[in-house]
Amino acid sequence: MFSKIQQLLGGKIKYMVTGSAPIASDVLEFLKIAFACPIFEGYGLTETSGASYLTFGEDQTPGQVGGPVANVKVRLRDIPEMNYYSTDDPPRGEVCFKGSGVSAGYYKNPEKTAEAFDSEGWFMSGDVGQVNPNGSLQIVDRAKNIFKLSQGEYIAPEKLENIFIQSGWVAQCWVHGDSLHDFCMLFIVVDEEKVKSWAKTNSLDFDDKLMENDLLREQVYSDVLELAAKNKLNSLEKPKQMMLLKDPWTIEDDILTPTLKMKRNIAKKRYESDITRMYDAGAMTTTQ
Repeated sequence: MFSKIQQLLGGKIKYMVTGSAPIASDVLEFLKIAFACPIFEGYGLTETSGASYLTFGEDQTPGQVGGPVANVKVRLRDIPEMNYYSTDDPPRGEVCFKGSGVSAGYYKNPEKTAEAFDSEGWFMSGDVGQVNPNGSLQIVDRAKNIFKLSQGEYIAPEKLENIFIQSGWVAQCWVHGDSLHDFCMLFIVVDEEKVKSWAKTNSLDFDDKLMENDLLREQVYSDVLELAAKNKLNSLEKPKQMMLLKDPWTIEDDILTPTLKMKRNIAKKRYESDITRMYDAGAMTTTQ
């Protein structure tokens, strides 16, 4: 059944490797079946010379990245403000690296080196990991880029963005919040193909005006809330305001880094007036 797919890549694939970003479990399972081979998932950073964790053939459990490779030492740093401790069961905390494969710092940049490396030379990844009973690592959150709402609760935007990006309506997204307000908001670059199809069905043009269409906003927001419920997000993690955008964010417009990460401070300045407007409007009403 899948022989045609296998032949597209020569029909002799023995294994595949995935990394850079989490892969959805259903996608992982499909690729294993379609190409009839094991798929190894890796985890690492530029500062750790690439993959520092890697799954192996006998353990193809989705959602984890296997055990550490030979040239790194790993430890978990407690994050009290996010309620992550290495004494948890299972242990959780910021994943820190040290070893021959780990950078000693950033070239001619002592300030950034001091931010990323502790006094003992451990590189702090910014990722929150959980060590499973079999020793495998599971990335569960981000320690960096967190913000605090006015209630004193911490929000990890990248965790939420990784959930909301699963919506078919969403091509790119950015979660924003601050300590002066009691809710977070969601900026969405819509999936052009899906929204164009929806617009055609409803005899509408795909333009900036469409991004303010109440029916479209309701459709997208409903899907966002369904994903929030499915992933058991608490009420403060659910965005209470939303803005739809037609044009994608790019490296060229200086809102994305070369590795396609959001430049949050740049985005905050660019959408400052929209942020103010949405906070002034208050939380969106919903039946969900």
